[in-house]
Amino acid sequence: MPLLDQMEEQIEFRHWDELIPDALGLIFSNLSLQEVLTVIPSVCKSWRKAVTGPYCWQEVDIEEWSSRCQPHHLDRMLRMLITRSSGSLRKLCVSGLHNDSIFFFITENAGSLQTLRVRRSEMSDSVVERTAGRLSTITFLDLSYCGKIGAGALEAIGRHCKLLVTLCRNMHPLDAAGKLLQDDEANAIATTMPRLKRLEMAYHLISTGSVMNILAGCPQLELLDLRGCWDVKLDSQLMKEKFPKLKVLGPFVMDYYEMDDWDDDCSDYDDWDDDCSDYSDNSEYLAWEFEMGDYDDYDIYDGMWHDDEGRFEELELRFYEGDGEEAGILGWPQSP
Repeated sequence: MPLLDQMEEQIEFRHWDELIPDALGLIFSNLSLQEVLTVIPSVCKSWRKAVTGPYCWQEVDIEEWSSRCQPHHLDRMLRMLITRSSGSLRKLCVSGLHNDSIFFFITENAGSLQTLRVRRSEMSDSVVERTAGRLSTITFLDLSYCGKIGAGALEAIGRHCKLLVTLCRNMHPLDAAGKLLQDDEANAIATTMPRLKRLEMAYHLISTGSVMNILAGCPQLELLDLRGCWDVKLDSQLMKEKFPKLKVLGPFVMDYYEMDDWDDDCSDYDDWDDDCSDYSDNSEYLAWEFEMGDYDDYDIYDGMWHDDEGRFEELELRFYEGDGEEAGILGWPQSP
């Protein structure tokens, strides 16, 4: 018998649906969120099982969708996906948290969280101060355009998040218009975050003195973004001599405010791709019906997902979640 035929006889071919859920989860993690939530669960029973397991949800990026969805839709989506991660969530990117309770829920499940991006969110100083101790594994934190937090929250984060190396705390230009200097946030950073390597504070109302405090308190800084911090006056020659490895952006920048993507703060920094890439796959999501164990009525959320022209998708797809015997699975329906 030819050698090739012998090898083919010895090879055991397995069907895709026979792979263990963890292996399927690793494969599905390379797909878009839309495909994982709307296509994969409808293929077969074992694939639904993998989708509800933690390996698909170690990294959750719903930032693009969350910026245009309804608040209660966002809360339900986050609770479901974070619950599915089973404590293995490493990266979360979301925009527009509308209350303290959902931020509290995130921190309750942040035991493995390393990257947290919660731009334009409305959690308060008090909830951040109470929960900062649960974020001790964070290395990348984006609190840009979060108008309800201040120095108290940043100080609590600095005290508890000793591994933090990147902090984004950019503000909208209009938030700074006509207001007095506020150095308290900068001073909180300077006194509690000595390991920072990258700090973004675009359009903050800070003085030259507070910036110098940051430079003294954060000796490992490699990049400092001060674009739009108009009251900061730095001596370029002095900066080159005292901080030769530090790159400072701003405070003056041409047409920064008019740029279409003026708040896309990560796009210019090739050295930080691990933190700033993969935040959005630009895919459009379809509508599906939530089937949640905690709810008696299963409503179809018309308008939850939009296409490019703002029209509602009429296609319904389903995915499942429960508290069953295997990895939280309860009573799977028959495979299609």
